[in-house]
Amino acid sequence: MSFEPEKLQAILDEADCLYTPEQVSAALDRMAVEINQRLADRPTLCLGVMLGGLIPTGQLLPRLRIPLTLDYIHASRYRGETQGSELHWLKYPKVSLEGKTVLIIDDILDEGLTLKALVEYCQEQKAAEVLTAVLVEKELPNRSGLEKADFTGLVVPNRYVFGFGMDYQENLRSAAGIYAVKGL
Repeated sequence: MSFEPEKLQAILDEADCLYTPEQVSAALDRMAVEINQRLADRPTLCLGVMLGGLIPTGQLLPRLRIPLTLDYIHASRYRGETQGSELHWLKYPKVSLEGKTVLIIDDILDEGLTLKALVEYCQEQKAAEVLTAVLVEKELPNRSGLEKADFTGLVVPNRYVFGFGMDYQENLRSAAGIYAVKGL
């Protein structure tokens, strides 16, 4: 869904800033330290989850000091909506996952259904180990999918959030901080 620039600016102006760009950067630094320690000297295939994982992946990779290769995977439940539906596969990794350590990097752990499906896909492709890294974990009492990521940067309340890769109806992914939409 496309909005007029004035409408997008109004959404951003009215939103609650949950984390500043500096706080997001510090969270990425912490995540990188944890990943570097856990995967030290272990060749790792990093899979950025499109589209939301594009910015977190791009910001996290330069902080990693592990031997890595990069590919991406694209599966979506939201497709521009504020609530998820069935999973739509748009792109599988082009490299073999067999026998590899795989790190899936995504923007948010919400219900966990998409991330769980991605982990299961990697396991079906015979990855040796599958780990998950998310910039944001939403506070939810019960998840119906993946319960917890292996590496998490920040925690947000159960609200509709955008920025730093996360979108509001396919807009505002490029907002530098993390915001919650007013009233959602």
